[in-house]
Formats: sequence, structure tokens, C-alpha cells
Amino acid sequence: MGFLQFLKNLPLIDLGTGHARHWAKSKKVCFRFAKKFAVTGKTALDMGCGDGFWSQKLTGLGYNVTSVDHEMQYSKTRIVDLEKGLPFPDLSFDLVWSSDVLEHLYTPNHLIREIKRVLGPGGLLLLTTPNSYFWLYTFFKIFGYTPKDLQNPDHKKFFSLKDVMQLFPHAKIFGFFPYALLKFTLSHPLLTHYLSPTFIVVAKKESL
Repeated sequence: MGFLQFLKNLPLIDLGTGHARHWAKSKKVCFRFAKKFAVTGKTALDMGCGDGFWSQKLTGLGYNVTSVDHEMQYSKTRIVDLEKGLPFPDLSFDLVWSSDVLEHLYTPNHLIREIKRVLGPGGLLLLTTPNSYFWLYTFFKIFGYTPKDLQNPDHKKFFSLKDVMQLFPHAKIFGFFPYALLKFTLSHPLLTHYLSPTFIVVAKKESL
């Protein structure tokens, strides 16, 4: 096993590969927001639904969920090329859940415009994407590794907090610190920039 693979396999490190145990922590933070927003019968779009785990969780909150991804891992998945947009009418959803999708796209701005289009009035976006300037990445620069070397090879974009704030200038952006007993949500920009492995975006349609 090479040194790079050794780093990726460390249990306390999430390098955007989705293998570390705390990878799901950001989704749990998002789920708390979805739970507060939930009303039986609301519609939700799960973008990048994967195996359908969070689609099923959202269904359990009373949402009518539409699940989309680029491949079929979940029986209810609708195959969609997100680079081309969302094949849904305007104002179709009350909630859009986007779990680690933006970094896989060449044109994230186009998808953000599409999200705004399909959200209904007062609709909510809950989105996560890896923080490519997390302190571990800065540390690994000593060994000559960039975020591109360390993250999932399918990632096309590598976001800093500044990048995310430019994409969502009016949204609330959170992070979380997933180690030891300090599993708290971070909202201070400097702490989020260095300590959180993932950015969490919470935005109403009107702020997109």
C-alpha cells in the first residue's frame, strides 16, 4: 500500500472519498434542518441520491421524494445528467437535498440556477460539498499532495469557503468539527474554513 492510500484509509480522516466514518455527519446536520422544515405532503428532490439512504429518511419525515443520480444504485432512482439540468417543471419542489454533488460537475453555476427554478416559493436548499482547504489538505501539501490527489478522482471542482460564498452569497453556510467530543456545528467563517471537512449550505429559494 502506498503512502497516499494509507492516508486515505486512516479512520479519522475524510479526504472526500466517502469512506471515513464521519463522512455522514454533514448529512445528519442537514437532516436536522429538513426535519424542522418538514410537513407531510411536501415535495423533495434528492440529487445524488446514491443508495437511497437519505431519500428514505426524507420519506420518513413525510416528504414525497423524487430521487435522481447519474447511475442506478437505488430502485427508485431516476437517471439524470445534472450537467444538462433538471428535467422538472418550474416550482416543482419544496425541498432540494444535494449531497456532495457540486464537486462532480464542470458547471455548478448552471445547476444552482436549475435548483432555483424548480424550487417553489419559500422552498429550501440543503447542500453539502467537501472543503478542499480543510486543515488536513494544508498539512498534506508538505508531502506534495493537492486536494485533487487526495479526493475522489471523479471530483471536477475543489471549493474553498470563498468559492462557496461566491456561489451562495446570501445563504447560510455552516461547517462541523467531527473529532473526539467536539461534534458541534460551526458558523464562524474562519473556523469553518480550516476545521470543517465539509461545507453545509442552507438557503431559501429567494436567497439563491
